[in-house]
Amino acid sequence: MRKPTFIQPDKQSWLEQFHFSIPIRIRYCETDMLGHVNNVSYFMYFEQGRIEYFEHIGLTTDLFGDDQVSVVADLECQYLAQLYLRDALKLHVRVASIGRSSLDVEYAVVVDNQLKAAGRGAIVLIDTKSGKSTRIPEEVRERIAAFEGIEI
Repeated sequence: MRKPTFIQPDKQSWLEQFHFSIPIRIRYCETDMLGHVNNVSYFMYFEQGRIEYFEHIGLTTDLFGDDQVSVVADLECQYLAQLYLRDALKLHVRVASIGRSSLDVEYAVVVDNQLKAAGRGAIVLIDTKSGKSTRIPEEVRERIAAFEGIEI
């Protein structure tokens, strides 16, 4: 059974919605015996891109502090084509939607302008004292919305 995709309305239109990207150098240890990038490596790329995205828009201390921390609530990857050690990988990251205490983040893994994998996941802001979700500060929501050009 094929799972519905979040890549909408089509691959090219979906890729055009991203405003942030970073190069990723694939390391030998991230490949398997056949020279393919191992499936778990994609999740490390997503994490690296997500952190650099938040740093780029100046939100690192707002989402990772003493009183609150952002955590991954769910994360998925759709593998569309194989990646290899020498591929010049570019990772695109965007916040697709902003909730009360969570962000829906999407990822596009691209080599030579071809979408090789796509990911998405929910990031939840947690109060470190109670361990429960907490409201994302309005300033953070506004900064993300302005960068992404989305409504909150």
